[in-house]
Amino acid sequence: MKRSEINRALREGEAFIAGHGFLLPPFAAWTLRDWARLGEDGRELKEHALGWDLTDFGLGDYGRFGLLMFTLRNGSSGEARAGIGRTYAEKVLLVGDGQVTKFHFHHRKTEDIINRGGGQLELTLYNAAADDTLADTAVVVQVDGLTRTLEAGGTLLLGPGESVTLRPRQYHQFTARGGTVLAGEVSSVNDDHADNVFLEALGRFPVIQEDEAPYRLLVGDYQQDWGEAR
Repeated sequence: MKRSEINRALREGEAFIAGHGFLLPPFAAWTLRDWARLGEDGRELKEHALGWDLTDFGLGDYGRFGLLMFTLRNGSSGEARAGIGRTYAEKVLLVGDGQVTKFHFHHRKTEDIINRGGGQLELTLYNAAADDTLADTAVVVQVDGLTRTLEAGGTLLLGPGESVTLRPRQYHQFTARGGTVLAGEVSSVNDDHADNVFLEALGRFPVIQEDEAPYRLLVGDYQQDWGEAR
């Protein structure tokens, strides 16, 4: 993806989130200069991958296959194993109308996916078979605490305010219908490097062409030295 395309998506995303009255923490608006001045005080943000995240799954068609996220809080794998401390994570997701996040599951993470406003959030669900393919068994989830049983490949529509709990090894693919969706994710610790299994061979992070300076840093940018761009 071109950095200019990412910058445009971030500006539009900020406006959409603000338009729904959801307030992000101050570091969501930090510039390159703000990050450069931060020094070691920002280590926690970087180590726990807090902040903006965007992906096109390596497919080069962000409008059709992509997702914009902001991670507000996240623990560590060590805390998760110990069962104490920050054993949780929270994200905001922007799902464009018809924009698809492709089938994936998590080995460890349990997550609530919440429609916080906008259109309807459509999820397609399968269980993962032992060989990580799609199983043909019924999928059992909780929708706002009520048990729902769907056939393999069944779809679930969440209107604003509704949520679903997804457990490990439950394949999910989702998109928005009838307008962009402001979604939330409340989960156990998030590890995008080791806990995502995609049905297809996809890239989790975009390959970026630097055609202009970043408007906001993505979590994948934190280790780069931006030099004169600051």
